[in-house]
Amino acid sequence: MMKLFLREHVALIIVQIIQFTIICGIFWLSGFRDVSIIFYSLFLSMFFLSVYLLYMFISRRNFYKRLSKKIDHLDDSQQELEESPISNALKNLLISQYNLYENEMIQLQNKQEEHFILLDRWIHQMKTPLSVIELMANELDEPESSDMREETDRMKSSLNTILHMARLRSFDRDFQVELVDVGTVIWEVSKENKRLFIRNRIYPEVSIEDNGIKVETDEKWFHFMLTQIIQNAVKYTCEHGEISVNLMQENQKVVLEIVDNGIGIPESDVRRIFDAFFTGENGRNHRESTGIGLYLVKEIVDQLGHQIKVESEVGKGSLFRIIF
Repeated sequence: MMKLFLREHVALIIVQIIQFTIICGIFWLSGFRDVSIIFYSLFLSMFFLSVYLLYMFISRRNFYKRLSKKIDHLDDSQQELEESPISNALKNLLISQYNLYENEMIQLQNKQEEHFILLDRWIHQMKTPLSVIELMANELDEPESSDMREETDRMKSSLNTILHMARLRSFDRDFQVELVDVGTVIWEVSKENKRLFIRNRIYPEVSIEDNGIKVETDEKWFHFMLTQIIQNAVKYTCEHGEISVNLMQENQKVVLEIVDNGIGIPESDVRRIFDAFFTGENGRNHRESTGIGLYLVKEIVDQLGHQIKVESEVGKGSLFRIIF
């Protein structure tokens, strides 16, 4: 605060010193040699300058304190200042800037909301023709029927991922915490992905330590989260590979493990797999990777107050642990 005040008035102090020096020089050149008068004039000049600076500092102390303090919230710019021309001008400038920013932000939010509404409607509209295509596939012979179902499953999975990503923006209005039977959700996810398992010749082994284990979570979001992890495990595991889903209790906590013996994740990529749109080394070899699935998993886990940990070794597989 003091440094800011001195930086603002340093020019005034320098001008006063130069002005007094010039006046004294003129008197000296004109033959006036009374040193005591010169020093007395210097004392008076510095005294009045000091009184002026002290008055300005005290009267505008809050103003300089405000300028020296960082703004933590946008509303802080609306704080009142003491009455002075410069402070009033600054206050009016901040208010106009705040109003301009707020209007622009509202316009951007409205545009974004319109975009998400359009996206939601488009996704739901796309599900109808996909269902029709699936019905048409039933009338075809093999292997054409299976190939068509495989493609529609991929499209459904992608649309579902985009839909959940769009809904994540309003997560606080779109979740309901309740006691959920984890084992039931595991079997539901396994059943829904049975065609994926059959196509890849991978049959997950489910191990539930104790039937009826329940946790406090949102069933819909947990279902999506588990689906993403299992589909990722299948994607990066070779045919006839092994995937196991283990549900257990450890130290008064419920732990869900999804283990595969796939290609694994490079150590340099492990810490970044939950970043949005990060595909890593494996993603460059699998062009279907978007880097969205695990990002959504981490966001959902954080929102629900759970934990997720990853262990992986290249060539040996990966382990995902969800801790409730």
